[in-house]
Amino acid sequence: MRSVDTQKDSLRFRRNIERIGEIMAVEISKQLTYAVEQVQTPLAVADVEVPQDQVVLGTLLRAGLPMHQGFLNMFDKAENAFISAYRKETIGRREEMQIEIVSEYLAAPSIEGKTLLLVDPMLATGLSMEVGYKALLSHGAPKSVHLACIFATPQAIAYLTETMPEDVTLWCAVIDPMLNEKKYIVPGLGDAGDLCFGEKL
Repeated sequence: MRSVDTQKDSLRFRRNIERIGEIMAVEISKQLTYAVEQVQTPLAVADVEVPQDQVVLGTLLRAGLPMHQGFLNMFDKAENAFISAYRKETIGRREEMQIEIVSEYLAAPSIEGKTLLLVDPMLATGLSMEVGYKALLSHGAPKSVHLACIFATPQAIAYLTETMPEDVTLWCAVIDPMLNEKKYIVPGLGDAGDLCFGEKL
């Protein structure tokens, strides 16, 4: 996924993100609540563990869509939520890049008492994930929250550790060492949204 040669194939790139979403979903599913139910097979009755959580799968547009699909492949009965979040860049007094995350769109069911899975492949500063989480709280108080990303930085992890409730669990596939001056993950993989869906104006 990091290779600039592989990234020339947007279909392959999207599918790779989807696959990672599937793998992460399986790992997160091990933390959910299950109850034993009896199921009649053609030969006998079997005890089967059945998930009890009502899952809401939330995604930050647009880079999160392939990852969302990977999670949805595993949590096929999940309700779905979509949040817009984009970077607004300004130059501060000391000529430093200032990043503000703006959210203008939210489509979500009630999350009251449910298990919220919020996914976004890139966790650079942690601001987008925080904005998405706070936007969803307008739709209720979840029973539990899992945040999932593919690439993260130590700065973002530290930020979310400080700003999120203690019972929120963060899942990261890869932790890269740093952010550059434009607040992009290094080495990272570039702009995931552009690589998935084409460059934007």
